[in-house]
Formats: sequence, C-alpha cells, structure tokens
Amino acid sequence: MSDSTATHAAERHRFPGPGSLDRALSLVRFLRAECPWDRGQTAESLIPHLLEETHEVVDAIREGSPVELEGELGDLLLNLAFQIVVAEEAKTLDADSVYGRLEAKMIARHPHLFGGGERQDWEVMKSSERQSGQPVLSGLASGLDPLTKAYRIQQRVAAVGFDWEDYRGALAKVSEEVDEVVQAIESSAEDEIAEEIGDLLFAAVNLARLAGTHPTTALARANRKFQLRFAGVERLAGERDIDVATAGLTVLDELWNEVKREG
Repeated sequence: MSDSTATHAAERHRFPGPGSLDRALSLVRFLRAECPWDRGQTAESLIPHLLEETHEVVDAIREGSPVELEGELGDLLLNLAFQIVVAEEAKTLDADSVYGRLEAKMIARHPHLFGGGERQDWEVMKSSERQSGQPVLSGLASGLDPLTKAYRIQQRVAAVGFDWEDYRGALAKVSEEVDEVVQAIESSAEDEIAEEIGDLLFAAVNLARLAGTHPTTALARANRKFQLRFAGVERLAGERDIDVATAGLTVLDELWNEVKREG
C-alpha cells in the first residue's frame, strides 16, 4: 500500500484529531523553556528514564492495579513526549511525522480493515517490508532481554517457513535438550553445560511460542506464583516458631505442600 493510499484510507476512517498527546507535548515544551534540568536533557540522557518507566508500566499491568497503571502510563507518556520534543528541536522529526509513519504502517498491516486486501500473517507482512536481500534476522533490537530476543528470532525464521508444524516438534526438542544437559552435567564440562542449558532455554521458548504464550509472560507468572507460595511458607513457619534458615528441606517442603493445598 502506497503512502498516498494509506493517507486516503486514514481520511476515510476519520481517526481522532488533537488530544492528550498534544497536551503532553505542550507540557514538555513549557518545561524545556522554563526548567534548567528539563532543558538540559538530551535524547540519550533520557534513555534510563524511558526504560525505567516502561518497566514500571509492565509491573503495574501485572499487579492489576488501575490506579498504579494510570500513573505509570502518564510517566511513560511524558517520556515519549520528551523524545519527540527533543527531536523537534533538532529538526529531525516531529509529532506529525511520528504519527504519520505509525498510521501508514498500521493501515498497511491491516489490509482487511482498510480495503487493501485479505488478512495476512503479521510476521510474513513484516518480512515483506524488509528490504529485498536483507538477512532475515537483521534489525533485531540489541536491548531485548534474552527470552524476548529468542522469541523474536523464532518468529522471524518461522515467517519464512523454518518452523515446527506444531508444538509437538518443539516439545520433542525440549526433551532432547534435557537429555543433552544431563550428559553435559555428568561430564562436568562447564562450557558444555552452559551451551546445553542455553539450547534447552531456547527450545523452551520455542515450545512456549508454539503453545500460544510469550515466555516472558509465562515466566513472570511463575515467578509471582513462587514468591506468593514462599511467602506462605514463611507465614506458616512464623506461626509455628520454625526458623526458615535452619529448618531444612524436609520441613520446608512440607510447608510448601501445605501452602499449595491451600490454593
């Protein structure tokens, strides 16, 4: 879909005009004009704040607190507005150009919604957007956490047909990698252990993907579940005058199973 076609599609659907983002941009422009600290910030100096606020938004989502999420989304919006305003001042882009690229991209990736054709697989479309001859795995963000990067790598190669037919192939690969981890541990080869455990984790990410979940979401839930259950172990231990540090595995395991039965 050409840029002009995308523009006409947007006009036909009459997307909302100026609103909260414009107010956020005006706020940042005011801060840049009046506050020495805000004026002294650069796109690079603001990166730590942008990353921190992104993680805090994720935490608020996972905690299920609308009040916290509202506040954290506001902080993230402020950081996004800062990046746009700093770039405006450098005359490298502006809010309209940012939104224009977003709008054109979403219209192109949703042809079934904007009269441009049938619905297509997201990763296949993204693959077709990359320049002809460009390596399949080029352009992945360097700052991705390893689980997400593994997931994105697997999505990329799946888009060109390099994938299991379903989760069963990935599950069999996990079992194979478990056996290889055991062999590496039993041979006491440290480098080999790290390599085989890495292969196991990569295979587990593939299984998660083909089973329909994201590995970071699944692991975050497992972390939270473990934390809550161990807090329950500490609660029961406190009620029974048991010292967690010296109780031993047998006692702690009994408390753990009791907490699990409580639900």
